[in-house]
Amino acid sequence: MKKFKIKVGDKVQVLAGEHKGQQGSVQKILRDKSKAIVEGVNLVKKHEKPSATNPQGGIKEMEAPIHISNLSLLTKDGETTRVGYKMEDGKKLRFSKKTNEVI
Repeated sequence: MKKFKIKVGDKVQVLAGEHKGQQGSVQKILRDKSKAIVEGVNLVKKHEKPSATNPQGGIKEMEAPIHISNLSLLTKDGETTRVGYKMEDGKKLRFSKKTNEVI
């Protein structure tokens, strides 16, 4: 199982690609593919067939996964930062390397 420095609920910014500069919070992490689904970023239109739950069918807009290497964590000030780890009172904590604040 792969370990990532970005977790569900983190505010992130896209660093590269078509959606560069967009921000959002991480909704889900796909560990096997090294991708994350970020709220409001990388929206795609998906055609939905009529079914019992959705008798109308139609075109639905949803978020597509984006590679974790293209994401950077944001500090409380809204700046991008790298993530470091430190031990404090026997607990492993994530911290911002730019501002040294605990995330």
